[in-house]
Amino acid sequence: MSSRFLLGSLCAVVTITIWAGWLVVMRVGMASHLAVVDLIALRFAVAGIVMVPVVVRRGWALDQLGWTGFAAIVIGGGAAYTLTVGAGLAFAPVAYASAFTQGVLPLTTAVMAVIVLKEKLTAWRKIGIVLIIAGAVMIAGLGLGDFGGRESIGQAIFLSATLLWAAYTVALRKARLDGLHATAIACVASLIVYIPIYLALFGPRVLAAPWRELVWQGLYQGVLTGVVSLVLFGHAVALLGASAAGAFIALGPVIATLLAIPILNEWPTAEDWIGIAVISAGVYLASGGPLPRRLLDRVA
Repeated sequence: MSSRFLLGSLCAVVTITIWAGWLVVMRVGMASHLAVVDLIALRFAVAGIVMVPVVVRRGWALDQLGWTGFAAIVIGGGAAYTLTVGAGLAFAPVAYASAFTQGVLPLTTAVMAVIVLKEKLTAWRKIGIVLIIAGAVMIAGLGLGDFGGRESIGQAIFLSATLLWAAYTVALRKARLDGLHATAIACVASLIVYIPIYLALFGPRVLAAPWRELVWQGLYQGVLTGVVSLVLFGHAVALLGASAAGAFIALGPVIATLLAIPILNEWPTAEDWIGIAVISAGVYLASGGPLPRRLLDRVA
């Protein structure tokens, strides 16, 4: 197994671990003193300020990205994506958010990478994507009866969020932009655009929340999710490719389910364990994990 695959996989897994907690932390904030718009303001105020020196030193990379790529980085990695997920959470639970944004994202990223980057999907990668979607559905417990009413609005919003993130991933790969630079562009642009709009509409109401909550949410939303996770994901894209790195996002439901054991004392059901195994196998195949030569020859 190559060191490149191992390092890229490690970056991706740490990223997804952070994201697995992000949906929960965001939902906790929404249930207490902070609305979605407040959480996003907190996230990009912190992350944007931290990343300003990077943009000052390295610029906006328009020569590499072009205006289309720049828009994809800013929208897909910035406030617009976070607003979209937050809007979906207002209509549907975290389990649906995890299943739709993280379970379906490998498919949307792979399709976009094939169209834009001309990446080739082997038969094994296609099988892996199918397994990922099937496993995500098992863990989320989605059935035909779940598609209707108010929660369908959330499902549609989550699906649109996958398109924004897929565009970010593909633009990052196409421009060969490193993760730190792309993160800085997305965060600082969101700071410049979103924060003034937020202040004009809502004022500094976010400061009315308890200071402990502001510190906790600021660290998780702004530093861990807004900076660290995006930098690591950028490294994963550079090492593995857009569709392969995107496949790891499907581990979100798996990690969230496993974290619930020590934190919440919630044990997975038999169906959950099967879903975990199916997703894990799917991620390995869809990310291009090394396979024995006889298997590669059998499914070409």
